[in-house]
Amino acid sequence: MARYTGPVCRLCRREGCKLFLKGDRCFSEKCGFTKRPVAPGQHGQSRKKASEYGIQLREKQKVKRAYGMSEKQFRSYFELAAKQRGVTGAYMLMLLELRLDNVIYRMGVGDSRAQARQFVLHGHITVNGKKVDIPSYRVSVGDVIAVKAKSAGTERFKQIAEQAGKPVPKWLSVAEGGLSASVVALPERDDMDLTIEEHLIVELYSR
Repeated sequence: MARYTGPVCRLCRREGCKLFLKGDRCFSEKCGFTKRPVAPGQHGQSRKKASEYGIQLREKQKVKRAYGMSEKQFRSYFELAAKQRGVTGAYMLMLLELRLDNVIYRMGVGDSRAQARQFVLHGHITVNGKKVDIPSYRVSVGDVIAVKAKSAGTERFKQIAEQAGKPVPKWLSVAEGGLSASVVALPERDDMDLTIEEHLIVELYSR
């Protein structure tokens, strides 16, 4: 599977907004988008007005890159959402929020979704007491997500526990120490941390 390995700040600049791909750095003066909020490339400052298709494409790319997914993965979420009753775009975003790597990030355990994904892949995370190392694993209401007991004793996770207290969405209930949380409800549209116009993505894929 193809994976982007270049400077992630270029992705924020290309999409014209912060995607919070580098954790705390995105909130500092070192943020690449803050320093240079124009599209990358020689002609970044002189790009012509985007077409309707271009606007739809950029919205799709923005969400796909924020959640760190390939085109094939992202398309599968849309197709699954399209088969459900209700609003396709909102259901698709709910499915994205329920990914295990995103839940770890939302708990405040990872500075970014990329770091949270690494924690999952390296086997540091359990769901209902069982190790899960699949970032795309979909959690359900009632699930308890936690850092494995052995991992929680390492210096890295001790530091994370000391810094616990970051705002979390209301559909998560985080235990004291920040290394464990339970899913108490399904994510709602207002719980997303990005400004997303999901109807543009639906229009793009419905062409």
